[in-house]
Amino acid sequence: MINIIVAFPKVENAKSIKNILIKYGYQVNAVCTAGARVLQHADALGEGIVVCAGKLQDMMFLQLREYLPTSFQMLVVASPNQWEEGTADGVICLSMPLKVHELVSTLEMMTHAFVRRRRKSPHASRRNEEDRQMIEKAKEVLMARNNMTEEEAHRYMQKSSMDSGTGMAETAQMILSMMQG
Repeated sequence: MINIIVAFPKVENAKSIKNILIKYGYQVNAVCTAGARVLQHADALGEGIVVCAGKLQDMMFLQLREYLPTSFQMLVVASPNQWEEGTADGVICLSMPLKVHELVSTLEMMTHAFVRRRRKSPHASRRNEEDRQMIEKAKEVLMARNNMTEEEAHRYMQKSSMDSGTGMAETAQMILSMMQG
């Protein structure tokens, strides 16, 4: 689930946006009226999306974007004259009056892009390397205990993976835990 912070100068507006997002299946981690609070929550969460007004109680959205970690995207909901002066990287703007379907579809698009970017991150490839090592170790165990060739062990794991509806890494983990027990 993606972290979402909602920030508007009037708490009623922020809560309305929060309720809309919850209705459409999103989890809102924080509701704020000031940019300083957004930054505190962003530091604690590490990554996500900030849905905010063009102007908060203590700063404009461009200032907030400047201080936000790069792992956060921003969706600004404001009148066009507030965001026409320029936008920053990672900022998408929706104009007022806000249409619910525009908000939801834009957030859905941002969420998909966020997930794609997360999969391509170096952290994800490190996890894949760990998975590859676990798969190799499981194959070695199968080869040693069951007199299989590497190809036979790999095919066995693939078939087990497909039959159980799990990924290869999860199947490798199951094999290793069964062989240790």
